[in-house]
Amino acid sequence: MTVPYLFEEKCKEHPEYIFLMEKDKSGKFHEFTYGDVRSLVHSFARALRNLGVGKGSLVGLLSDNRSAWMVSDLAIMSLGAADVPRGRDSTAAEAAFIYGTTEAEVVICENRDQLLKMLSVKESLPALKNLIVLDSDRLGEIPECEGVTVYCYEDLIEANRTDEDPMLLKSINELTEDDLATVIFTSGTTGEPKGVMLTQGNFDGIIRNIDTVHFPTAPRQRWLSVLPVWHSFERILQYIVIYLESTIAYSKPIGKIMLGDLKRINPHFMGSVPRIWESVKSAVYAQMKKEGGFKKKAFDFFVAVAMEHYKYSNMFHGLTRRYTKRNRAAEVLCSFLPLLLLKPLYKLGDVMVYSQIRNKLGTNFTCGISGGGSLSPQIDDFFNAIGITLVDGYGLTETSPVIGIRLFAKRRPGTMIPYGDVDIRIVSLEDGHLCSPGEKGELHIKGDQVMKGYYKRPDLTEKVIDKEGYFNTGDLAVWTYDHEYHIVGRSKDTIVLSGGENLEPVPIEAALNESEYIEASVVVGQDQKYLGALIVPAVQAIEYYLKQNRIYYVNRDDIFTLPEVHALIENEIRERVSSKNGFKSFEQIYKFALLKKSFEVNNELSSKQEIKRFQVAKLYEKEIASLF
Repeated sequence: MTVPYLFEEKCKEHPEYIFLMEKDKSGKFHEFTYGDVRSLVHSFARALRNLGVGKGSLVGLLSDNRSAWMVSDLAIMSLGAADVPRGRDSTAAEAAFIYGTTEAEVVICENRDQLLKMLSVKESLPALKNLIVLDSDRLGEIPECEGVTVYCYEDLIEANRTDEDPMLLKSINELTEDDLATVIFTSGTTGEPKGVMLTQGNFDGIIRNIDTVHFPTAPRQRWLSVLPVWHSFERILQYIVIYLESTIAYSKPIGKIMLGDLKRINPHFMGSVPRIWESVKSAVYAQMKKEGGFKKKAFDFFVAVAMEHYKYSNMFHGLTRRYTKRNRAAEVLCSFLPLLLLKPLYKLGDVMVYSQIRNKLGTNFTCGISGGGSLSPQIDDFFNAIGITLVDGYGLTETSPVIGIRLFAKRRPGTMIPYGDVDIRIVSLEDGHLCSPGEKGELHIKGDQVMKGYYKRPDLTEKVIDKEGYFNTGDLAVWTYDHEYHIVGRSKDTIVLSGGENLEPVPIEAALNESEYIEASVVVGQDQKYLGALIVPAVQAIEYYLKQNRIYYVNRDDIFTLPEVHALIENEIRERVSSKNGFKSFEQIYKFALLKKSFEVNNELSSKQEIKRFQVAKLYEKEIASLF
C-alpha cells in the first residue's frame, strides 16, 4: 500500500475526524479534518500538475512543521513525484547543493526568508523555474529573478480549488511500492550530505507493522509533533498517525512551548529525541534545587525509592537485560522482599512527587517514543521509574527509519526487538563471523525498510549495501539471550587509544551530560594514551552554584577560568565516569577543556542535534591539542 492510497482510504472512511491541529499567530489551535486536508491535497496537486510536476519529478520542500507541509508532501507523492525536504535552518550553501544535485524545477518555501535564500543561490540552480511560498504574511516586495516565477500557496489553492480531482485519483491508483516517495539528504554528521532515496514500499514496510508492537492505540488519539517533520523519524510517525486514524498537533521542541502545548492538547503520544527528555529532567531537578529545603530532600529520597523499586520490579518480572540464561526462581526470590518493602514508600512518592511530574505531560500521556539516538540509562530509568513510559526506537534515514523498537508491553530497559520483516545480523569486525549473545559487532540489516540507494551515488550505495542486499548501519550492537539487541556505539566513532584499547564515546558522554553543570560534552583521544573531553558548561546552573557558595566574579567570562569552577567540573567527571559506575580505567577522563559557547545546529550539531565529530575536531583543534 502507498501513503497516498492509505490517506485516501482513511479520508473516505472518516472525513469528519480531526487530522491536523495548528496554531495561528495568536497561539490559538485550529483544527483540520481528514476531509479538509483531502480537499487541500487535491487542489494543491492540481496546481503542481499545472506547473509541470508529474511522475518522476523531484520537488523541493524547504519548510518546518505546519499543515501546509503535510498537504504539500501528500500532493507531491499523489502525483507520482517525490519531494526533497529540508528544514528552514538549512544554509544557503546546503540548499544550493541539495536542489542543484536533484535539479529541482519547483521548490516550495515556508516563508520570505526561505524564498530569499533560494533566490540568493539561483545562479547555482539552472533548473529552477518556480518557487512557491507557503506563508505569504509579510511577504513584501519580491526581488526580481530572471527565469523564476514566484507563487503564493494560498493563491494556488484558490485558483485550483476542488473537493476531488479525478486525474489525481487515477494517479494515486497507479502508484506502486517501487515508486520513489522522497529523497532525504542526511544531516552530514560524517561529511557531505547524501541523498537517501526512499520508496513507497519502504514506508509501507514500517506502517503495516505498527500493530506488532502493541501500543495501546485507538482512533482519534492525539500525537504531539515537536521534531522536524522532514526528518524520516517524525515523518513516518505522521504516516502512522494516518494509519491509526488519529490527530497530529504541531508544536516545537522548546521547553516552555512544548510543556504548554502538552497541557493544552493533552496528547496520548509524542515522538522525541533523547535531548528533549534530558532537558525535561534537568528542568525538574533545577526547580527542586531552587526550592531547596525539605522539598528538595523529599524529592531526592523518593526518586531514589523509585529507582530502586524499578530495578527490583524489572528483576521480579524478568525484564533485566541478560546475555546468558539466568535462574528465574532466584531472581524472583531475591527481588520479592525488597519490592514488598519499597511498595508503600513508592505509593507515597507517587502522591507527593511522581504524579506531579507526570501531570506536566497531561492526563492522557501514554508513551513517549524516542529516536534519533539511544536514551541514556539514567534518563530511561528515571522516567520509567516514576511512571512516564518511554520506549526506544532505532534506525537510520537509510532504513525509513525504524528497524528496532522496544515492545510497549514488555519493556526491557536498553533493548529492542527487530521491527517488521527484517533480517538482522550482528557481524564481528575482526573476522566477519556472526556474533553470539554478549559479543559486540556491526549491525547489518536486510528488509523492506532498506533504501533504494543514494541519489546519483551508486559508488556510495555499493559501499553500504552488499551483494546479498544487507545494509551496513555502521552501528555497533550486541544480541541478548532473549534475542533482543542494544546499540553500544558507532564503528566510526570508536576511539582507539595508543595502548590498543577500543572504547565507545557515547556512553561516556551520556554519563557526563547527566550532570546539571554540564550542558554538552565530546570525548576525544584517538591514538592518545588517555581520554580527554571538551565540556560546554551549563552556565546558569554554575552561576547559581557560585552564588550559593558566595564565590564572587566580575563578569560571565570569568566563570571559565575560576579554579572553583574547574574543581566543580572535575569532581562531576570523576563522580560520573568512574569504576563504581561501570567504566573501565581507560574509559575515564584525565583532562578536560571548557568551551565558552553552546553547540549550535549546522555547526557542531547536525539538524537532529547529533554531534558532528569531524566538525568538532576542526573547530576545536587547539583545545583538543592542549589536552595531550
